[in-house]
Amino acid sequence: MVRIRVLVVDDHRIFAESLAAALAAEPDVDVSAAGSGPAALRCLERAASEGRRFDVLLVDADLGSSMPGARPAVSVRDGNEERLVDGISLVTGVRSAQPGVRTVVLAEKDDPQRAALALQAGASGWVAKDCSLSRLLTVIRGVLRDETHLPPALLTGVLRELTAARKHRTESERLVESLTPREREVLRCMVAGLGRKAVAERLFLSPHTVRTHMQNVLGKLGVHSTLAAVALARRAGVGPVDLGPGGRMGTEETNSA
Repeated sequence: MVRIRVLVVDDHRIFAESLAAALAAEPDVDVSAAGSGPAALRCLERAASEGRRFDVLLVDADLGSSMPGARPAVSVRDGNEERLVDGISLVTGVRSAQPGVRTVVLAEKDDPQRAALALQAGASGWVAKDCSLSRLLTVIRGVLRDETHLPPALLTGVLRELTAARKHRTESERLVESLTPREREVLRCMVAGLGRKAVAERLFLSPHTVRTHMQNVLGKLGVHSTLAAVALARRAGVGPVDLGPGGRMGTEETNSA
C-alpha cells in the first residue's frame, strides 16, 4: 500500500491534534503536526534529509494570527524565520524549497481574494476547516493527481481576482519595460534591499548618479517611494540582483547600505 505523508500546520493545538488523529485513522495516511511556519519548514527539511518527504501540507490560512505581533503576508525568502507567520507565505516558501510537496490551505471562511493569493503562491487547494473528513481526503488524494480544488461558491470570485491580478501584472511589466538597462539594474538592486551607497559601490557609479537613476525609476514607474517601486517590480516578475554566495552581501557592502 502506498502511504500518503501529511503534515498539518496549525497553531491552534486542539484543532491540529484532532485533525491529525482523524487522518491517522486512515490506513494509507501517515500524519504529523507542526505549530508554526518555522516548525513546518524544519519538519520538511528533516524529513527530506531522512529520505521520507511529505506529500501534502495542510496549512492554516490564519497561521500565526493569534500570536502577539503577528504580521501577515511576510515572504519566507526574507530569511527571518521569526517573521514567518502567515499561511499563504508558508505556501510560497514550501513551493520554493520543495516544489514536489502539494499544499492545501484550510480556512475558517471563504475569501476569494485570499484564495486567489494562495493559488498564486502555489497552493493546490482551498478547503473550509469545517468540511467533512471524506471531503478533505478527497482533496488530499486529488492534489496528488495534480488537481486543483476550490469550493464551488468561490470559483467565480477567484477567477475574477486572478484575472485582475494578471491585468495588474501586465501593466506593471509594461512600466518596467520602459526603463533603460541601467535603470533595470538599479531596480533589481532596490528589490534586493540595497541602499544608494551600496548600489553605487556595486555598479561602480557615484552616489549622485545612483540617486538620479533611482529618481528616474520612480518617475517612470509612476510611484513615489522605494517600497512602492519594489512592490510593482515584484508584480512584474523582477527579482533581486544576485548578492553573491548564500544570497547575502559581503560585510563591507552591507555596512554601506
